[in-house]
Amino acid sequence: MADQSITKRALCAALRELMEEEPFQKISVADICARCDMNRKSFYYHFRDKYDLVNWIFDTEFIAVVRAQPDVHDDLWSLFEALCDYFYQNRSFYRKVLLIRGQNSFPDHFRELLSPVLRQRLSELLRSPSISPMFIDFFNDAIICALERWLTSRDCMPPEQFVSQMHTLVRCTAVAALRDLNKVDSPSAP
Repeated sequence: MADQSITKRALCAALRELMEEEPFQKISVADICARCDMNRKSFYYHFRDKYDLVNWIFDTEFIAVVRAQPDVHDDLWSLFEALCDYFYQNRSFYRKVLLIRGQNSFPDHFRELLSPVLRQRLSELLRSPSISPMFIDFFNDAIICALERWLTSRDCMPPEQFVSQMHTLVRCTAVAALRDLNKVDSPSAP
């Protein structure tokens, strides 16, 4: 098991180094293997392709962040803040990774990870066990687009400021929507 972890981490480091030098699309599995003096067979023993390696990097690193902060599970905003801190600390990598499109891309992988969290939260909010996939897609797209715009902006604000602005936006939007709904639901004056 230790050898597998060492191999995976070497491939991870090689990909990160290469991404500092050239676009992801121009990096091949052969380039990654050459960088860490490994053969392609070793790469394919651990990963399906370079996209799978990117997704493994996020999964293992972010899980380590969450495990180090067990209280983030209790509050979605704390989890979101931990996520934003992680992305910000690794923004050079994720600025590029979030822009990758296609099958097995990181944005698709991230959507798959977010979907059950969103489904559960929306189920609680809407008091319904059945949530429309459209609702989940809407919030997935909003979160990923906001993260992408934040991280790729030239003057990327600190994560605390970004989370605070997102929190304010969500809270104010919810309050305004509730106020508007109450106007519609209340009987009109004669």
